[in-house]
Amino acid sequence: MSQALTPPRVRRWPPVLPVVAVVALLALPLTPGAEGGAGPADAVSALVVLYCAIRLVRDRRRPLTRTSAVLLGLPVLGLAVAAAGAASPGAGLGGMGRYLQVFVLVPAAVLLLIRGRGDFRLLAWSFVGLALWQGAIGAHQYATGTGASYRGEEIRAVGTFGAGDVMGMATVVSLGLVCALGLAMGRTSVRQRAVAAGCAVALLLPLALSFSRGAWIATAVTCLAQLLLAGMRRALTVGAVVAAAAVILVGGFGVGTAMLQERIDSITRVADAPDQSVTDRYTMWAAAIGMWREQPLAGVGLKGFPEHRDAHASLALSSGSDTEGAGAGFRRQPLLSPHNMYLLVLAEQGLIGLLALAGSWLALLVCALRGLVRVRRDGPGLDCALIACGLLTWQLTDFAYADIGGPSTVLTAVSFGLVAWWALVGGGAVRTGTEHPVPERAERVAAR
Repeated sequence: MSQALTPPRVRRWPPVLPVVAVVALLALPLTPGAEGGAGPADAVSALVVLYCAIRLVRDRRRPLTRTSAVLLGLPVLGLAVAAAGAASPGAGLGGMGRYLQVFVLVPAAVLLLIRGRGDFRLLAWSFVGLALWQGAIGAHQYATGTGASYRGEEIRAVGTFGAGDVMGMATVVSLGLVCALGLAMGRTSVRQRAVAAGCAVALLLPLALSFSRGAWIATAVTCLAQLLLAGMRRALTVGAVVAAAAVILVGGFGVGTAMLQERIDSITRVADAPDQSVTDRYTMWAAAIGMWREQPLAGVGLKGFPEHRDAHASLALSSGSDTEGAGAGFRRQPLLSPHNMYLLVLAEQGLIGLLALAGSWLALLVCALRGLVRVRRDGPGLDCALIACGLLTWQLTDFAYADIGGPSTVLTAVSFGLVAWWALVGGGAVRTGTEHPVPERAERVAAR
């Protein structure tokens, strides 16, 4: 009788939904003049970290295992040293806060809020949804001539990020394509895999129209790695579909054929006949190396690259890049970073910072690959493994051509959170038989 009168248990909302909200906020258009600064998604990501901390205090849970704490907290060592050597306390604190947000706090919060593979897939699908939205806007910009300026024509697809952040849409679409490809090669339902494959094919067009050589290279490397890691049979099947779709879109319909061919050819001419953007990049890379040689261990301090750039750059460096279109007027955008994450860290944080940060990334990659080997042999979750390994591979490749900055950077933070969950929790669940960390299991037992 008492059981009959007991109301049914209300199903809890997934705790990962606030993270989905962070991803969804990147679909909003930027306000004029907001390019490069913190946006609504960054503010909500801070609230997600606070929400995670409140849950930990309320539930009296141990936040992270020892391994997780070491790997995620390793970058703090280099950041503390570089912040102490910054030109001003404000610059040191500001730079340290940004690095902690992207590589420590948000990834740790995402790791703790994901309860299992279902939550992981929910976040992956949110990446795909955002990529489709931004890609659709970008394709419309190309078709209607309302995008960012490229070769004198306003045809470059930039989505809602505007001409001041031409890499924003390319990053979003690339990460969405990586997630869609991983979902398509998993062992879930045929319907889900078919939808994911269709999304991956659809995202090829806006990625091409972004005219972003760095995103093209990183996506090609990552997709090839995902196909090889999934197994030869899946690699041949999915690879054939994607290649056929690319031929149809670009060759059959003639989507931007001439300009795309010219942009692709320019990748092979970066050494022989580089354009001004490539020359600027090489010059800033040389400047970053010069800063590191002056301060090899600790670097010049956080946010110190712009201040020391002119003292180390050659006369080949232009004063900035021209941006125009997508609803914005002409603007000369200063070059304030080397557009290479590794060299930026080396210049501002020295060998201490680079070894700490890159060491954390490589350790996560090793753990993620170990989890993928287990799941290919023993159990479910292949799609999660391919997504995690793919996201990290894309970031590590793209960091050779770009660095953090702009509203899309918060998506990088969420990506590292997904990678951290698979590498430190989900990848070991195949062997232990559980998807949850030990504190989560204790919480469920106590709730019974």
